[in-house]
Amino acid sequence: MTMTEMTTTEMTTTEANTSEANTSEAATPETTTATTLAALARFNTAFDAQDIDAIMEAMTPDCVFEDTSPPNGTCHTGAGAVRAAWTTLFTASPDGVFTTEETIIADDRAVVRWRYDWGNGHVRGIDVFTIRGGLVAEKLAYVKG
Repeated sequence: MTMTEMTTTEMTTTEANTSEANTSEAATPETTTATTLAALARFNTAFDAQDIDAIMEAMTPDCVFEDTSPPNGTCHTGAGAVRAAWTTLFTASPDGVFTTEETIIADDRAVVRWRYDWGNGHVRGIDVFTIRGGLVAEKLAYVKG
């Protein structure tokens, strides 16, 4: 299963396939959850394809990505820095594959448990996402080990 083939555990009572409400209506937990799911799906489709342009289109201009480099990760802030981080990741490991194990949605936040496989190795971790305006504003990555 790739990042786009998520299993979803929601912290609201809405179904994962709830459609987004008209933008003129006030946001509710249901519409926020639907927006978060749609934003994650768009981001993950681009990420699985290693399509950096599409990834950046799925992120806010002031996006933040914290990677898993030891000991505390590196914080990449802004579209230019985040684009450079994705370029480095995909260049270093073009055959790497993220597999989603579980996705937990809480309004405009999401936690994704994943496994990353490359060559003869793998690692497991989580990403904590913040969604703003239907785009990924923040992706904080944590790894086991």
